[in-house]
Amino acid sequence: MSDLNVMLAYFLSVLGVSAFLGLLLRRRGGRWAVLAELLAAFSLAACRLEVRSMEELGGWAGVGPDVIFTVLFLTLLVHAACWPVVSSNPSVNLLHFLLEEAPLRPTLLRLLLQLAGAHLAWLAAGHYWALELTDMHMIKSLMGSECSTALRTSLLLGSATEAVCSLTFHLLLLALQRKSALLQVPLLALTLTLLSYAASTSSAGFANPSLAYAVTFNCPGFSFLQYAIVYWLGPLVGVVLAVFIYMGHIPRFFSKNLLYSQKSRFRTPKRKEEGAKKSS
Repeated sequence: MSDLNVMLAYFLSVLGVSAFLGLLLRRRGGRWAVLAELLAAFSLAACRLEVRSMEELGGWAGVGPDVIFTVLFLTLLVHAACWPVVSSNPSVNLLHFLLEEAPLRPTLLRLLLQLAGAHLAWLAAGHYWALELTDMHMIKSLMGSECSTALRTSLLLGSATEAVCSLTFHLLLLALQRKSALLQVPLLALTLTLLSYAASTSSAGFANPSLAYAVTFNCPGFSFLQYAIVYWLGPLVGVVLAVFIYMGHIPRFFSKNLLYSQKSRFRTPKRKEEGAKKSS
């Protein structure tokens, strides 16, 4: 139980401190506000790395999947509540770009900041585990750079899994975009948790390229290019499909609706029109 208390303190510290610093940056506005993307991506990746260590070593420490996925859900829930206007997900930024809600240069800048935040989280996690505050951290420290990859299937199946997870998440995001945050936040956090659970034996269902980069790109078993195909190309396909299915077109590239017909809401009954012609 003491190990769980240490981890709980870690989660609260990372989320709380990063959210406070992010609030200060957003208040200053301008270029400083953009750096909130780096902090948000850092906090999410740092927490997900700790959850990943629980997945790897939880069985040895007596931590079951129920505890692990409960912690994951609460982490996603609190993170989304702390960062209401920051996505921490390159796929979401791409979604806004495809919907013509964000121009290219700011989108690319946010992508770079999110990857940088994820990389910093990976570096920080190594130093944190080296403190050996828990038995699991001691084992992680002894393992060094060794870790178990989240990709436990072929590249094709892994890419398809990540594409489906990304498609599901972004379709829900589009459907809830005009709903209250009280509904959006828990539903999206629950969906990501369920996707992670469903894909735990294949690709982990990150649906977040920067998060996948921090958690599994440095693990042996596959090359950087192979990981990129699964965790970057897969979600990209999912986002494009989500926009096309939801909108019937991709606003950034073409405006013609290929799926849904746009019919007039107001129609005049044919019988009334014929009766009017006869009376005239």
